[in-house]
Amino acid sequence: MVPPAALERSATAALRQQVRGFLAEQLAAGTFTPSIDSWLSGWDEDFTARLAQRGWIGMTVPKEYGGHGRSFIERFAVTEELLAAGAPVAAHWIADRQIVPSLLKYGTEAQKREFLPAITAGRCFFGIGMSEPDCGSDLASVRTRATKVAGGWHISGTKLWTSGAHRAHAFIVLARTAPLDPTHRHSGLSQFIVRLDSPGVTVRPVISMNGRHHFNEVVLDDTYVPDVMVFGKIGDGWHQVTSELSFERSGPERLLSTFPLLAACADAEEAQAISRDTNLGRLVARVAGLHQMSMAIAGALERHESADVPAAVVKVLGTTTEGDIADFADLHVGDDNTVGPAIRQLAAFAVDQRPGFTLRGGTNEVLRGVIARGLGIR
Repeated sequence: MVPPAALERSATAALRQQVRGFLAEQLAAGTFTPSIDSWLSGWDEDFTARLAQRGWIGMTVPKEYGGHGRSFIERFAVTEELLAAGAPVAAHWIADRQIVPSLLKYGTEAQKREFLPAITAGRCFFGIGMSEPDCGSDLASVRTRATKVAGGWHISGTKLWTSGAHRAHAFIVLARTAPLDPTHRHSGLSQFIVRLDSPGVTVRPVISMNGRHHFNEVVLDDTYVPDVMVFGKIGDGWHQVTSELSFERSGPERLLSTFPLLAACADAEEAQAISRDTNLGRLVARVAGLHQMSMAIAGALERHESADVPAAVVKVLGTTTEGDIADFADLHVGDDNTVGPAIRQLAAFAVDQRPGFTLRGGTNEVLRGVIARGLGIR
């Protein structure tokens, strides 16, 4: 008799081969070019539609909501292969990674039936409205306010660094529904689903230093949100947000954003196009270890176990490694024409993106405090 765990590993290995075959076909057809940070900047709705057709979006969504009822580990395998290939997955990434589990946990039945089938079909894209100007990583200091009115709420405030808001259909907004209590700063916060085409919503681009546009500032000016779009419970926003962050911080995107560059450097070293360096092997080993850690958290989330501290550990170590890969490539590739233009382009983009690796999803400095408190270190 084959043990269940062995059967699961076999099924996951077969799934990985399917994804790799699909990616090889897409590369041969020229439908995408491998990129750094493809989950953030690689917005391609046609590619998303092709993934949806194969059942690789909304994998963990129950079949009753139009999903596929597959495991977190299976989803992990698919997303890892897509990231390793540098595939353009930004269009559906936030909706599939973060909004899906949040809807399943906190959404009303009507919200689940409206959004989950559309997300799974690759037709509905979401953003996240947490960060604000001058608030840094201190979510408890948000100033966006929601005021109760007949049948709903009026929301006013500004959200910053909202990825894909200029193309997404909606985002989940964290707002104050009660005055700030200095002694209980995490109370009085609530979440709302806000459609980005609503009256009073203005989306302004935030252009990165390399000229790319994926971040935005979203201004809400007395935007009306009906009661049916309250997300979760009024006043329970802090608990909900911190629960969501386990999904945001622990995924393979926190360690594989620069993997296409790491693979290209390994190929270049093997071809003797760049000098041998033992640090390359160390980087590969770090990624391998982080893969195991991230996959273990996926298993914990599937068992509905708390993973806040482990997720923070993966985020800190993973994004640091991503940056070290960019530095390694910058040192060894530079303007060397012997390595070819593709790897030089990957290296240049990685260096551009490097400052953001340890900032997004909560700065590593703040997360070290989360880890210390979680471990009981004073």
